[in-house]
Formats: sequence, structure tokens, C-alpha cells
Amino acid sequence: MAAHTSGNAPLAPRLHLNESIFLPINQTLGARFNIQSDFSSSAGGFMKTVLIALFTLVIGSLAYADGGHNHHAVPTLKKQIASSIAYGENSAVLTFGPIDLPAGHSEGDMGDSMPRFNFQLPEDKYLIGFKAALSTIDGKELPRNYLHHILMINNTKPSVSCPGEPLFFGGAGLEMSETKFPDGYGVKLAKNDKLMTVVAFYHGAPPTKNVIATFTMEFAPKAKPVKDMEVYQVGVNIVCFTKFGDRPADQTDEGIEIGPGVQVRTAPLKFSMDGCVKYAYPHGHDELLMIALENKTKKQTLLRTIPDVERDGTIREFLAHQVYKDGQGFQISKADDYEMVMVYHHSLQKTEFQHGMGNYLLYMTPGACPQQNRTASAY
Repeated sequence: MAAHTSGNAPLAPRLHLNESIFLPINQTLGARFNIQSDFSSSAGGFMKTVLIALFTLVIGSLAYADGGHNHHAVPTLKKQIASSIAYGENSAVLTFGPIDLPAGHSEGDMGDSMPRFNFQLPEDKYLIGFKAALSTIDGKELPRNYLHHILMINNTKPSVSCPGEPLFFGGAGLEMSETKFPDGYGVKLAKNDKLMTVVAFYHGAPPTKNVIATFTMEFAPKAKPVKDMEVYQVGVNIVCFTKFGDRPADQTDEGIEIGPGVQVRTAPLKFSMDGCVKYAYPHGHDELLMIALENKTKKQTLLRTIPDVERDGTIREFLAHQVYKDGQGFQISKADDYEMVMVYHHSLQKTEFQHGMGNYLLYMTPGACPQQNRTASAY
């Protein structure tokens, strides 16, 4: 189960975009960072891929570059790659490319990032859903694991979960999970907010010409009332860039070292705000069996998410019924003690370490959840 035993509504069907107007975006080269992800090969070749630490290590460092900090540097392609944005009445589609793969490469398994670029929306909007896609310029769909990451950062709004860092409000990696928040809820993106995207592909992608990645944002209609949600990062691994110095020896930018067999890793967690979680975006790496969030004070399992995988443990996706989505929500309290849990199984015949992560991007309204008839035993 994805979470609460109370309703887990399936994600909405694929978004249908309104007719749009094509607008180019100016691109600016970013500071250089050094981020690695884990990429393991098998007899099948490239397909044995590990998801990037999408919701963790990259976000703080990328956003920090805008503030003049140079703690981590991401290798960035020097050549300009065409990127654009198309606005519909209630949508915006970011298009990255075309680019020929594999892209330039400095180290690790992530290709050098495309030049980051900044943009602002023409008016205040509420983000109510998003999705990513990968194809050639003529529309041929490509394997998801060609994409390393698309990161969406609001450099104007501060992060609640990582004080001193800008807000990471959405994105996509290998899983490309289509996100649709419960009806009536969204994330506010103001007209004056300075938004930034960063995109990278796997260096191990086979030679492919004219590749395009897209990231579609769906917005609420102007007349529709929407309650604003905060975005909160949690993980077994340390998720805030400003706390990377506190990482233990077995934890790196790539994740936590996972040895052979079944491995259970946990991490204590305290929230800095009271909130009502309406949506939880999960993230993990290959060989993940489960991610969970538990309230240790009240002895409640709040989230329990299991990925759909290949027989060898390679993650395919998180199916809709495994992604927590509920307008009623569940309560988070800064007074309680919590724990993040991840379970991995690393094949016994593999001699090298796996690197694992278990994270959620929690979308929550501040304060208490609405009154309900359910009791705590229904969680």
C-alpha cells in the first residue's frame, strides 16, 4: 500500500494541453557542480540503471549557485542547446533539446547538464500537476532511463524543510511519475518568482540523434479556488545540502552504501512545521523494496510505498495506486518523532556496493487536517 489505509485515489489520466503559443526562453550558464549518481550495468547492458538522487542532494547545491555559493559544481555543457516554453491557457510545456546522446561527460554516469535557464510565468498560477516525457524530435518515444533528471527550483521562495535553501517544487527522473494533486490543492507560483530548470541525461545512453525532453506543468483555471501547499523533502539519506557535512562515512552524493542481501536503513526525523499531507512523491534507486514514513510517537505507519520492478530489481516505476494522494490527508506534527525507512535487496553475486536512497517529496497544507470520522487506527 502507498500510505494511509484510507483512500488512495488513482492519479488522473494524462494531461491534455490547450492550444499553446511558442515562446523562447533565454538560457544562462550556471555554476559548475560535481554530482554523481549510481549506474550499475548487467548482462542486459544499459537498462540496469539507478535513479538519481532527484529530491535530495542536487537541489540545494544547484539553487545555492544563484546565491554565489560554490560548494558543489555540476559539469555543464558549454554549447547552447535550444530550449523553449509553450503556454496554454492552463498549462506550460518546457521543451529541452533537441540534443544528441550521449551528451558531454566529465565523470560518473550522469552526462553534463544542459545549460540551466531561468524563467518567470506571465501571471500568478497554482501548479496542480506535472509530468515528463522523452522522445526524438519526430515523436518516437524513448526509454525512460535515458533521462537522468529534470529539476524544478523556485529561487524566490525559501525551502521549509531545508532552511537557507531555495524551494525544490517538482521534477522527474527515471520514474517520470505523472503527478496530479487532489482536487482543490496546488503549489503557488507567483508571476515574480524566479524559476529555474536543470536537465541532464545518462552518459550511458546509446547514440541517439535529436532527443527532446519535455516537462509539462498543469495549472488551475483562474476561477477555481485552490488551497496552497508547502513542499517538504524527507529521506533516509540526508536531503539538505547545508547538512551534507553531517553525512556518515557510508553516505555520499550517490546515496547510502548497500551491501549484499536484505538491508534495512532508517533515519530519525523531526518536522519543522505542522501540516496535513495531501500528496507524497516517492523516490528510490534500483533494488529498492520499500520506502516508509512512520510516526514513532503515535506508533503509526503513515506511508508505505513499493515500486514496480523488473525481475532483477531494476525499478520500472511507482504505480498510481502506490503513490499517496488524498484530499483528506494525514497529520504531521512538529511535536512528534518520526522515522524514515527504506528496504533494499542487493544481489548476492554482486561484489560492488549499491547506493540507495529512500525519499518523499511531501505536498502539505499548513496546520491541522480537517476533522474526520476516522480514528487513528484507520491509518
